[in-house]
Amino acid sequence: MEVSKDLLPLTEAFYYILVTLYPRAAHGYAMMQDVEKMSAGRVRIGAGTLYTALNTLQKKGLIEHALETEASVDSRRKLYAITELGRHVLKAEMDRMEELLSNARSAIANVE
Repeated sequence: MEVSKDLLPLTEAFYYILVTLYPRAAHGYAMMQDVEKMSAGRVRIGAGTLYTALNTLQKKGLIEHALETEASVDSRRKLYAITELGRHVLKAEMDRMEELLSNARSAIANVE
């Protein structure tokens, strides 16, 4: 699947949200905790930023509301899941960042 250029690059918040949703659907508070843990505390997404980001990601078709399951008994919490498009965009962003790192490593290696 070709990823539209207007979906990249992802902001750091968008990137981490998609990463946290890749293995499973989650609610906002869990995403905030996962991002903080994954980044060793470097990235903290506040509630306002998170819900603004979730709305934007939904509008772009990268995430969607997940169906409630027995495991999610608290009806006040909305579950979110990554879409197929969201998976493709995340992979394209990872490829883009790997290219950036590779180019930088090559440039630095040529200097040292």
